[in-house]
Amino acid sequence: QTQLVESGGGLVQAGGSLRLACVASGRIFGLNAMGWYRRAPGKERELVALITWSDSTMYADAVKDRFTISRDKAKNTVALEMNSLKPEDTAVYYCLLRDQWMTDYWGQGTRVTVSS
Repeated sequence: QTQLVESGGGLVQAGGSLRLACVASGRIFGLNAMGWYRRAPGKERELVALITWSDSTMYADAVKDRFTISRDKAKNTVALEMNSLKPEDTAVYYCLLRDQWMTDYWGQGTRVTVSS
C-alpha cells in the first residue's frame, strides 16, 4: 500500500514563504510523477506543480515564478517551495504520486492560510 504524508502547511502573512514536503512510502510500482494540487474554499481541486520521472516540471500559471517543486528520487520525497504568497494561495494542498500504471495516490492534505 502506498502512503503519502505531507507536512509544512500553516499560517503566513502575504508576501511570506512556506515549504511543503511530502514523503511517499510503501509499495510504489515505478514512479511516473509527483506533484502538488490544491483546493481552495468553494473551488475545484487544481494542479499547482508537477515533476516527472525525468525531472521535467510544470506549474500552474498562477504560481509560476513564485513556487518551485523539487524531488529526491532516492527518498521518494517531493517538496514545494512557496514564495511571495498571496491570500489567493490559501487552500488545502495535496501531494500526488502517479505510478507507472498512471494510478494516482494522494496525501491527506495540508492547509495553507495566507493572511492579507
